[in-house]
Amino acid sequence: MKFFIDTANLEDIAQAYDMGILDGVTTNPSLMAKENIVGDQNIKNHYAKICEIVDDKVSAEVLSTDLEGMIKEGEELAAISPKIVVKIPMIKDGLKAIKHFASKGIRTNCTLIFSAGQALLAAKAGATYVSPFIGRLDDISQDGMLLIEEIKDIFDQYPELNTEILAASVRHSMHLLKCARVGADVATCPLGVFEALLNHPLTDKGLAAFIEAAKTMQEETELA
Repeated sequence: MKFFIDTANLEDIAQAYDMGILDGVTTNPSLMAKENIVGDQNIKNHYAKICEIVDDKVSAEVLSTDLEGMIKEGEELAAISPKIVVKIPMIKDGLKAIKHFASKGIRTNCTLIFSAGQALLAAKAGATYVSPFIGRLDDISQDGMLLIEEIKDIFDQYPELNTEILAASVRHSMHLLKCARVGADVATCPLGVFEALLNHPLTDKGLAAFIEAAKTMQEETELA
């Protein structure tokens, strides 16, 4: 399973990369605004900085919702770095844009997927990734994990689709582990979700005992 970090914060991206677990980055306009990155050129410059940190797979989202605008923006984003994956919304013109980019060898991430049918359409158009939003489905009392399972079941029947399931809106470590169990190809989440996987009370207890034992041994060695 690949781990992507869902943020535009350079420090968080660098921390995740330094942990040795990071396979990519996802961003969106809200995350850019959270970092006070506004203006077309500033946004592009920020994407370039992200690409300098990570090895590959930086999802950069278009702002347009019409075909011409999405193609123009997507090609400009892709020109920043070969690491860029153009993020396209799940709309009819979005499918057309995905098909265009696929024909040009430009990778795409179809975002705002809330049904297996939408995922199938995006895959047929040539999307590299589809991003089902499991947390947002949970918010309206629908089973986000069931959607991951449905999409995987369909994709497994047709490997020629060659589209990966990128679980998005991952809110906590249990979301992440469930995505891994049902076979999502990728999960994207904030740094805190990854860090939560580090924690277990028995690990903390064992480490404290180890440190105390090591301290005692050092004191005895000094007295010998």
